[in-house]
Amino acid sequence: MNNKSQIFKYSILSLAVFGVLGSTANAAEEETVKKQDEDMERIIVTASKRPKGLQESPVAVTVVSSKAIEQAKVMDIDDLQTLVPTLRVTPLQRSTNTNFAIRGFGNGTNNTGIEPSVGVFIDGVYRSRAAAQIGDLPRLQQIEVLSGPQSTLFGKNASAGVISVTTQEPSYYEHGKIEAGIGNYNQQVMKGYYTNGINDNWAFSVSGGFNTRDGYTESVSGLGDVNDKDRWNVRGQALFEPTEDVKLRLIADYSEIEEACCTVENSINGPTTAAVRALGGMDLDETNSFAYKSTLNSDPINNVKDGGVSLQLDVDFEGYSFTSISAIRNNESDFMNDVDYTTLDILTEGGYTDIDTITQEFRLTSTGERTLEWMFGAYIFHEEVTTGDTLYYGNDIRNYFDVLMAAGGASGLLAGVEGVYGLDPGTFFSNTSAVSSDFEQENDAYSLFASFDYHINDQFTAIFGVSYTNDQKELTISQNNTDVFSSLDLATEPTLFGVPIGSIPTLAPAVPTLQSLQFLPPMLGLPNGVEDNKTDDSKTTWSLRLAYEINDNINVFATAATGFKASSWNLSRYSSPFASDQAALATAGIEEPNQVYGGRYASPEEAMVYEIGIKTQFENGSFNATLFDQTIEGFQSSIFIGTGYVLANAGKQSTKGFEFDSNYNLTDDWSFTLAGTFLDPIYDSFEGASGLDGPIDLSGEQPAGIHEVSISAGVVYDFEVFNGANGYVRADYLYESDVKVAENTPESLTREVNTVNASTGLAFDNGVSVQVWVRNLTNDEYLLSAFPPPIQAGSFNGYPNQPRTFGANISYQF
Repeated sequence: MNNKSQIFKYSILSLAVFGVLGSTANAAEEETVKKQDEDMERIIVTASKRPKGLQESPVAVTVVSSKAIEQAKVMDIDDLQTLVPTLRVTPLQRSTNTNFAIRGFGNGTNNTGIEPSVGVFIDGVYRSRAAAQIGDLPRLQQIEVLSGPQSTLFGKNASAGVISVTTQEPSYYEHGKIEAGIGNYNQQVMKGYYTNGINDNWAFSVSGGFNTRDGYTESVSGLGDVNDKDRWNVRGQALFEPTEDVKLRLIADYSEIEEACCTVENSINGPTTAAVRALGGMDLDETNSFAYKSTLNSDPINNVKDGGVSLQLDVDFEGYSFTSISAIRNNESDFMNDVDYTTLDILTEGGYTDIDTITQEFRLTSTGERTLEWMFGAYIFHEEVTTGDTLYYGNDIRNYFDVLMAAGGASGLLAGVEGVYGLDPGTFFSNTSAVSSDFEQENDAYSLFASFDYHINDQFTAIFGVSYTNDQKELTISQNNTDVFSSLDLATEPTLFGVPIGSIPTLAPAVPTLQSLQFLPPMLGLPNGVEDNKTDDSKTTWSLRLAYEINDNINVFATAATGFKASSWNLSRYSSPFASDQAALATAGIEEPNQVYGGRYASPEEAMVYEIGIKTQFENGSFNATLFDQTIEGFQSSIFIGTGYVLANAGKQSTKGFEFDSNYNLTDDWSFTLAGTFLDPIYDSFEGASGLDGPIDLSGEQPAGIHEVSISAGVVYDFEVFNGANGYVRADYLYESDVKVAENTPESLTREVNTVNASTGLAFDNGVSVQVWVRNLTNDEYLLSAFPPPIQAGSFNGYPNQPRTFGANISYQF
């Protein structure tokens, strides 16, 4: 059965379910409806930036409660996807590199210049990069995952969706909790919070914790374990309500991460593996990707420091309210990684990133019941990014290339070229060579938005939103490249030493081989006399939603909405001029030796979605579903090619699909959840994409890494034991269908997910609770992603998922 047939099948099934539910609801008596209102907990969401019940909110949104997060032992956003099938979270090379995708759309990974397509907001404050999102989750109220473009209300970086995290406010009465836990791999967790009122107008809360664990990947070369945890956080809040109409909420938080990340396996050992072994280097067995062994020659270092302060002011006036959210944040990170992933000292990469962000949002919102509800707002964003990396050549890099040359029948070739140029032996690829790249980006943006809810009658509402966004970026790029060999023009005009190898008959046939070793030619800096180092993007986005309440149990809605993400700059060492600038650069005489052309930035993304959805609530549960057709014009594709990232716009990427979530309370003790997403993703047009052997046309192909089917299911059994103690047993299952792992990798590298998590706990009436949990109960094995390693043609590495982890914790709540 093909993809479209699958989606059609599930769509027909969902419509049949809708019909049954509608018939049942229409036959329900008024007393039953009243009983439902009493028995069912009403979930309030802020997807429209005003509190609304989940079932009444005409948005495709999945809500995860703090209770579900606590029971399922979701520690951070990485774990959240086990409860939300439309969400995909992919941690990569470093602690700071995590990619979020919703309905298959998402980007913004190792390349700091690429802002994510999925916006992450914590208490209304935008977190612009993954490094500011990955810490352990604070004391939560709930998490909302909004599918589809949300640019109208959430700005320039929500073209694929939004993850909105809401934490609990301080309380005016004293209570708190302290929790301690242990787990395998020597995990130790301690966290807690305390909140109380100072007087009738002031309340405060403090929380914090640490989470440590040994790595689950063992070094075969006597180094430390990889994939450990070592993180801590602290958070304080103050709540001031001088009158019943005014509320101020101040939040300050700080966290640190110092971890050795991440595990890399050998998916495919290419022909260069023989050179590694010839020099006594150790590599991993490609037949056992999940041995969790490491062959690094240095311990990875990943440090993150993240902190910020936000102030939210809410004032109620007669007929409307005013909201202001001000925030200032800083995120600093640095790393040092062995990037050849062998015990040889070939290449080591180090880098740093410093991000300062200031955001301000204002909203005026109508209050009270009225035919026309309205909201007007403005959002201001300022960010300064300073980042850079250095690729250090190791003690074994020259010997490695000499062995490769000898294997190809060109023994001593590098030494011969050194002699031609009159250079000292060992000049090429010496252990003192390095390539250092530095980037600075200043980003100023603002949005003006408005939203109107027009109640045509008691049942039918039309919602229209519009937003204008302007985004300006200015870049400075520089590089210090001391790799002498990569600066040589081997075949054409003499540029550095006056002797082109192509003019020497005995060496000319070796030019293609030699050129293959010039893997890092110098990068032209910005600004320069030809290229513009600025982008200035603006766009008006809109959304139109029609919501119809069939009865107290069933709501249906239809949506058409657009999204926008501004230009993203390539802040990696592969940043290069556009081919259209080649003639001007040559005329100006500022081309670097062996100048590479590819692209400095990717132009804006523009999204469009059409949706038809239904939300139902009945006596023992609920069922919500959405059919959608979503496209992104100019999707910002970032593909790793071993030494850097090629950033380009895909012409058009689209996904048609169906998603649903449901819960059913069989009895007072048994509850079930079932959710799923069914996708038919395709590159409608993507010419010139980076392939294994050069540019390729991916038009008509399925994008890598997007599962056609994702299903999550859960069951909870609540019970009561002696002396009034309450207990539960919970199990969660996640399935993701087989798919090619990543672009620019062989078709044979695929992943399929079948993960089971489980937990059980007891809560006593004296405030003591105990819990036992296990994640990845069945030790499911799959790759998170894969990539070609630097200067190892034909080889491919992957990131294996986390093995089974388990633990127990005890807490005391008062």
